[in-house]
Amino acid sequence: MLTRFFSLLLAPALFSVAQAADPLAFAIVDHTTGYVLESVNPTKKLQIASLTKIATAMVVLDWAESKKSDLGQQTTVPASAANLGGTASGVGFQPGDRASLRDLLYAALVQSDNQAAETMADHVGRSLGTGAPVTEFVAQMNALAGQLGMTQTRFLNPHGLDSLERTLPYSTASDVAKLTKYAMSNAAFRFQVSQKERKISFTSAAGEESQYLLRNTNELLGMALIDGVKTGQSKRAGGCLVISAAKPPISQTQADGKLLITPRRLNVVVLGSSDRFRTASGLLARGWQLYDEWAAAGRPMAKAKNASR
Repeated sequence: MLTRFFSLLLAPALFSVAQAADPLAFAIVDHTTGYVLESVNPTKKLQIASLTKIATAMVVLDWAESKKSDLGQQTTVPASAANLGGTASGVGFQPGDRASLRDLLYAALVQSDNQAAETMADHVGRSLGTGAPVTEFVAQMNALAGQLGMTQTRFLNPHGLDSLERTLPYSTASDVAKLTKYAMSNAAFRFQVSQKERKISFTSAAGEESQYLLRNTNELLGMALIDGVKTGQSKRAGGCLVISAAKPPISQTQADGKLLITPRRLNVVVLGSSDRFRTASGLLARGWQLYDEWAAAGRPMAKAKNASR
């Protein structure tokens, strides 16, 4: 009955938001529990462009933690990075340049640099097996997806470019939401994607020291309590965006006198939108309304009906 009530009450609002920018898929998710408050086409396989870099970053961070490796270690931009082409959001890394893993993480997450993602994959991949480094790394990305229950995801590279592959990489709004929950539970990742700007340093192949001021591609960062996470854009994928926002936790004294503190964070995934920032902003506002109603009902975990059109 509760699910039906939510669907009937909120369907008109959903239609107006979805129709405005026509996202191919979206999901509004409670971060703490993973409960899907609302979704459209959550299991539709789509290209996700640079949202792929969320998985790339998490493989690097998990690897560094497991190996007790310093993110300040220097890495060399591989020759394969030259094949990725220039993008408006790129730093301009060239083969032979050297930068720390930490600065490459910032470059990949804050300004969505493809060469940074390729360089991290090459560096970490060399420690993972005897095969081609980037191939070894991508295998770990897919292994992570498997561990997180992302059953309808296939990563083919660490940067998300879908024009260089013979077959297409894909994921779903539901799977990206699972990945986002995992990533935003990591303090280092959460801090990195919250930065509007970040100055990084690197050394050119010729030995010249350079600094570069990264600017976050997420236009919503800092608005409406949004503190992450990642943009994505390609011809096949359209506009993709994941945002996350947290409100102060709720404190309640239970009957036994114990204090119960409930975190409040929402993650919103938008895939295939012609106006990703407007769409995501509207869905976040709607998500908090859904969240309040869900919380007032006792946070039941029965799956809500997916909206459709």
